[in-house]
Amino acid sequence: MDGNGSTWDGVHKLRGWLDNENQAAAGDVRLLRVLKISEEVGEAAEAITGALGANPRKGSSHTWEDVEKELSDVIVTAMVALSTITPEAEKVLNARVQRLQERLGLS
Repeated sequence: MDGNGSTWDGVHKLRGWLDNENQAAAGDVRLLRVLKISEEVGEAAEAITGALGANPRKGSSHTWEDVEKELSDVIVTAMVALSTITPEAEKVLNARVQRLQERLGLS
């Protein structure tokens, strides 16, 4: 992250800001953060459609750079949701990536 710390450091800062600004009841926070991923996926899908010019009404409304940004938002939102659910988010994600590699014989 451009010398400002790791990606996970940034995720924790974003989560801290959200925690401080959150107006939802504590029990709803996990659910809302997971649901937010769906919103971001929809924005990524819209950007892909626009980059391909697949919507005849809108034409080429997005670029592949827009798709990159939207996919990054999906990833960050998922990381924030995971860190909301468990304080071991980084460990959980690393273990999952390792397990997927093992299943495919890549490690």
